[in-house]
Amino acid sequence: MRDPSRANPAPLFVFADDWGRHPSSCQHLIGRLLDDRRVIWVNTIGTRTPRLDWATASRAGEKLAQWLSPRRRGAAGGERSHPNLTVLNPRMWPSFANPLARWLNRELLRKQLAAVIAGLPEPPIAIATPPIVADLVGALPIRRWIYYRVDDFAEWPGLDGRALRIMEDRLVERVDQTIAASEALQDHPGLAGRHVPLLTHGVDLDHWRRGPEGKGTDPPDWMATLEAPRIVFWGVVDRRMDVSFLKRLAESLDRGTIVLLGPSSDPDPAIGSLPRVVSRLAVPYNDLPGVAQAASALIMPYADLPVTRAMQPLKLKEYLATGKPVVARTLPSTRPWADCLDLADAPEEFALAVMARLKTGLPASQDRARERLAGEGWEAKARLFESWIADGTAPPSRRDAALPLGATS
Repeated sequence: MRDPSRANPAPLFVFADDWGRHPSSCQHLIGRLLDDRRVIWVNTIGTRTPRLDWATASRAGEKLAQWLSPRRRGAAGGERSHPNLTVLNPRMWPSFANPLARWLNRELLRKQLAAVIAGLPEPPIAIATPPIVADLVGALPIRRWIYYRVDDFAEWPGLDGRALRIMEDRLVERVDQTIAASEALQDHPGLAGRHVPLLTHGVDLDHWRRGPEGKGTDPPDWMATLEAPRIVFWGVVDRRMDVSFLKRLAESLDRGTIVLLGPSSDPDPAIGSLPRVVSRLAVPYNDLPGVAQAASALIMPYADLPVTRAMQPLKLKEYLATGKPVVARTLPSTRPWADCLDLADAPEEFALAVMARLKTGLPASQDRARERLAGEGWEAKARLFESWIADGTAPPSRRDAALPLGATS
């Protein structure tokens, strides 16, 4: 519960993925704080290496359109809006690869954002999920800086890992507080000896069990065109996916469809030649409960990599909340839920587990174990998050004065 003595809590200045583009953990948390706080949400850019493909061109077009209309008041994802939310689309240079590019982005952001902050009734608390804001710490009149570490972006396939590692090293040294989404993300050389609270991702049980806003969970029409049983993955399809798991599963099926639902980001080309594998573009968040109801099993065939060992996939608890069988790779994020799903370490084990669940459905023991999802709601997570970002609630990390680019703190 929010402290009733704080009738006008400090506004939040959030640097993150594009608001409304997909339901990230930061959007789930901040969305539940909007009734109590003014929020300025700053859409940022990534550090993905540009490619000559449709995805890159489409994303560039999205950003150009945003920059032509840099501020949206009351904007929000899906059909919702909120008067306490302002979404900013500041213009940025599309690179952080060297000190000059970083300096340029710092100056671009500082000049565009300083006036917005000056118009607030008091200095805001800044929350950042991407490390690209490292050079803004000390350059803007911010009350407190919070790094919400949701992923090890330097290990993500296709991103500029070197630049991200440099910026993250600088950021963790200089923010007032770091909050981590997984135990692996609590571990960083710059965080040694510091208090790093763990906030695992939550889940909206009402959304996954009864559908959004009281609506049903009818599957989209296109699902009926795919041969059953349907084995579904949703999320980004990229190099984190273990093709050997998919290949062995596809070979085990004499009927049915493996559905990979989501944006494609330079995946292993071998995926495109696998039998019974169908790729489709992402669907709106509100349609996913219907997709799940048309599925016989949900899968997470991730490879065992540094990036997957650090991540806390949102889809894990979403999958579990659907009431469908779930088969996943054994990883630090999936291991604590081993009584709720089937885990596999090898392609053969993965395929056998999926085939078994297609026959048996969800075991009663796994169904009972999933009852603890009731304690994983986003509302409780958001209030805990709010208590940690407030002034003086955790030992501060060291933050020095603004330093020249390339200097160490």
